[in-house]
Amino acid sequence: MSDVLTELRAAILRGEFAPRQRLIETELVERYATSRFVLRNALTTLANEGLVELQPNRGARVREISVDEAIEITEIRRAVEGLAAARAAERITDAEIAELRALGAEMTAVVQRADMLRYSELNAQLHATVRAIARHSSATKIIEQLNGQMVRHQFRLSLVPGRPSVSLPEHLAVIEAVCARDPAAAEAAMRAHLTSVIDALVRFATSLTSRTAL
Repeated sequence: MSDVLTELRAAILRGEFAPRQRLIETELVERYATSRFVLRNALTTLANEGLVELQPNRGARVREISVDEAIEITEIRRAVEGLAAARAAERITDAEIAELRALGAEMTAVVQRADMLRYSELNAQLHATVRAIARHSSATKIIEQLNGQMVRHQFRLSLVPGRPSVSLPEHLAVIEAVCARDPAAAEAAMRAHLTSVIDALVRFATSLTSRTAL
């Protein structure tokens, strides 16, 4: 089941299946060359992760995460990722410092050339790298599950005009604090960045409400 689960999860996160799109068992069984039993187990796991909804007598569909729920998820991430950043600052090695600084340099370069798709990928890579450096398995498990539910909103925010010019300095501040081996500064920088994400989501929700009212 692990291969089917991994591949289906990745396909959902990449946006190959749209929010609220039905996941047709016969099609997925053929696509992944698996059995209905294995597929259903994978769908149950994805439902537990918050990526899929299982509807009685109607099968499964991709779960849509509202902006309000995305805000709540980011509030949880702010606390847990702040902890992870602090732990990363305590545990980072010289080799990992070089890795983080290289990542920051690449993020700066892609923003300068306005490659927002690549910037979105590097954004996720930076957060994942900080978690890996922290070596805090429980925090990583929590964050990765939450991120799975947030991925579409994170991608949309990265494409908002002007957003990368705001988030890039925040990301660089996280990198510098972790590389300086300053746990308090690393936690504060990560929390400040995710507070900025929450503010952007609030503005996004407000704009949606305004358009609906027109």
